[in-house]
Amino acid sequence: MDQISIPAPKGGQTVILTYEVAFGTFDELLALLNGAYEDILVHQPGFLGAAIHVNDARTRVASYSQWESREAFLNVLKTPEMQSVNRKLGDLSKGFEPVLYDIERVHMAAG
Repeated sequence: MDQISIPAPKGGQTVILTYEVAFGTFDELLALLNGAYEDILVHQPGFLGAAIHVNDARTRVASYSQWESREAFLNVLKTPEMQSVNRKLGDLSKGFEPVLYDIERVHMAAG
């Protein structure tokens, strides 16, 4: 397992998206989401990192990403590439919405 690190950048932005996956579209949605991170998001100014989580039943996907600023994240949403990806993600899921959070505090394992 990779080491877990949750930085709390000053002025940074955390974005959490949850997808309720439409029947039979889990693999396609996951591939599209992974491709968006690998091909688009990791190259965007202000992108710090991300993780994708899936539930055992393969009915929900959660994406957690961190950005240097709220503006950096909002700017990437305006690009034609991400608008296209988001339309496809919307078609493959029963719905999703990014929720922007500020990190209040980080707790790590002792020792």
